[in-house]
Amino acid sequence: MTSIEITSEEQAELGKALTDALNPLAAAIRSRQSGLPTARMWDADPVDVTLSVLAAWKMVDAEVKRLTAIAAATAGSYGASYEQMGAVWGITRQGARKKWPDAVPRPAAVAAQRGAALELFGGAAELVQDPSSGGWAWAGEGADETRGAAEGGVWYATKEEAAAHAGAFLREHAAPHS
Repeated sequence: MTSIEITSEEQAELGKALTDALNPLAAAIRSRQSGLPTARMWDADPVDVTLSVLAAWKMVDAEVKRLTAIAAATAGSYGASYEQMGAVWGITRQGARKKWPDAVPRPAAVAAQRGAALELFGGAAELVQDPSSGGWAWAGEGADETRGAAEGGVWYATKEEAAAHAGAFLREHAAPHS
């Protein structure tokens, strides 16, 4: 897979959607800083208003970086290589490894997974196999200390399927980053 291009129409739609999503955050920041209600945000000094917008974009940028790292780790957990991630991101394999150093499991981590342990997104899960049926289940704790397990005694056909469900749980309960 190579770097993804978007059309100018898609870029315009994305810009509008992001700006629409940003405006309430910028208004809330400006309201807190000025004491004005959010509906009167634009009545403030134009420099202060534009700096509030810039501050909101900084927060969006940090959140996008956090979500991007989660997406890279998820891709790596499913077997994507740094070369593939770099191609999609428009950087080299080495650049992808530097950007997301823990996204692709190292051979030692893969060996640990064979031992039925999974560590992702700051949390951990144990994979267990039912000796009689051969099915797999999981139980774990996310980085936010939320505990979870395979629902209602469900046994998955493969260890990989149980790991995928456990990984999704760990991703949902990843620690927030600033």
